[in-house]
Amino acid sequence: MATQDGGAARLMQLFDGHRLTPTQRRIAHCLVRRAADAPFLSSVEVAELAGVSQPSVTRFAVALGFDGYPALRRHLREVAPAPQAPREETYNEYQQAVHAEIDNLQQLAVLLADPEPVARAGRLLAASRPLPVLGLRAAGPQAGGFAYFAAKVHPDVRLLDESGSMLADRLDAAARAGASALLCFALPRHPREVVEALEYAKDLGLTVVTVADSSFAPVAKFSDLLIPAAVGTGLMFDTACAPMMLGRVLLESMCDDLPDAQARLEEFDARATARGLFVD
Repeated sequence: MATQDGGAARLMQLFDGHRLTPTQRRIAHCLVRRAADAPFLSSVEVAELAGVSQPSVTRFAVALGFDGYPALRRHLREVAPAPQAPREETYNEYQQAVHAEIDNLQQLAVLLADPEPVARAGRLLAASRPLPVLGLRAAGPQAGGFAYFAAKVHPDVRLLDESGSMLADRLDAAARAGASALLCFALPRHPREVVEALEYAKDLGLTVVTVADSSFAPVAKFSDLLIPAAVGTGLMFDTACAPMMLGRVLLESMCDDLPDAQARLEEFDARATARGLFVD
């Protein structure tokens, strides 16, 4: 698992900072997902896996600064870690899905070895008054969970989990009230309305912090700071343990920049005890 995680992290570092087209982002995302195999795939195989043309794979390599795809593949082989011995265990499909999520969490742990992006996000979220939190469709539970806990320490959290014409109105209201940043949870399949909402948020002058399944997600274009956390695809419906964990990490970072966060929590606990709110 560690080999896969390290390979994915190296690929993301290689792709980071390059302005890639949507097709090129699709190729990059495919290679990250197949990090262990990436150094050994031909351009034809990559094209088939990503659902693009072979010339698109060549242009992708050139966009990264290589002479062509063979040069990119040589580079990937040079930096590839030594392969691990194959696992002896045999898992059923449910166990495989769980282990895939464990891999996603380990990949997130590798990414968090550099804490600066999360620390920067925490500062941005803590400083925004109010703080709008956006998440539509599959990302709604992630946004809702973050907003629920954030409201205990942040003075004004506004959950945006309904699409339609009112979404732009609520973004307008947040900006007029003084919001400086927006936190977005964006998971596949990516609704068009999320992309449009982020574009509008940028027009309003908001700094967009995004949790997405990949650095190459469609929302990347309108995100000032995107931190990726992969989703599991082993079951009929995607699983999002890593994005949820990343949301809690961002919450922790935000609390570090809210000087009265602990006092607010203690006040809430005192009121909850007085009201007999919880049975434990």
